[in-house]
Amino acid sequence: MSAHSMAATFVELADTLVADFDPLDFMHLLADRCVDLLGVDAAGLLLVDHSGRLRVVGASSERARLLELFELQNSQGPCLECYRTGVAVIVSDLEEMSRLWPEFSRVSGQAGFTSVHALPMRLRSEVIGALNLFHAAPGALDEAALKMAQAMADVATIGLLQERAISRRELLAEQLEGALHSRVLIEQAKGVLAGRLQLDMDTAFSRLRNYSRHHNMRISAVAEDLVSGELDARTLLGLR
Repeated sequence: MSAHSMAATFVELADTLVADFDPLDFMHLLADRCVDLLGVDAAGLLLVDHSGRLRVVGASSERARLLELFELQNSQGPCLECYRTGVAVIVSDLEEMSRLWPEFSRVSGQAGFTSVHALPMRLRSEVIGALNLFHAAPGALDEAALKMAQAMADVATIGLLQERAISRRELLAEQLEGALHSRVLIEQAKGVLAGRLQLDMDTAFSRLRNYSRHHNMRISAVAEDLVSGELDARTLLGLR
């Protein structure tokens, strides 16, 4: 990883005070940058909502998102353990994973991931979620990469908490609920694109995200237009 890439990433993760800050896109940005900079194969994020429930709010790929959902639905896995304890959880191979979380290990192996690092999104005593890093090969990240990953999680956490402090707490709860509603719309829109254009789910999401950036729209607004029929799926066909 180059010093320039690291610096640019931290600038991106610190930029949470803009008027049109979008928590959902911010979480996907963090997941994508983890893959870009750390050499992991996928990343996913869980955040706690206003009622204290963990939710999947970002992932670098469909495989990672589904694995995170499995983790929540079955109440087992490294990200949950990390959130509950507030400390990093590192599992370097499927054998160790199987001893700790048999069902999660099975699904993780089926998804092509044999090792995982779960890092807390924490500021002092407040833990707001966890960052999962998945790798196809067994083994642990080296110390420099692990410190980099935790630093990225820390900066993102500070940014989110700072944005929360500026907003009224009630408004933030509404914003997070809106983000979760947007997540449903985005999943519906991915299904629409995948079905109509014969795309896989990762490519469908990429088309949605690129269209939103090209047209300066929130990705949830693009998804809503697509699901409602106001936006023709074929309009997104040429975006990569």
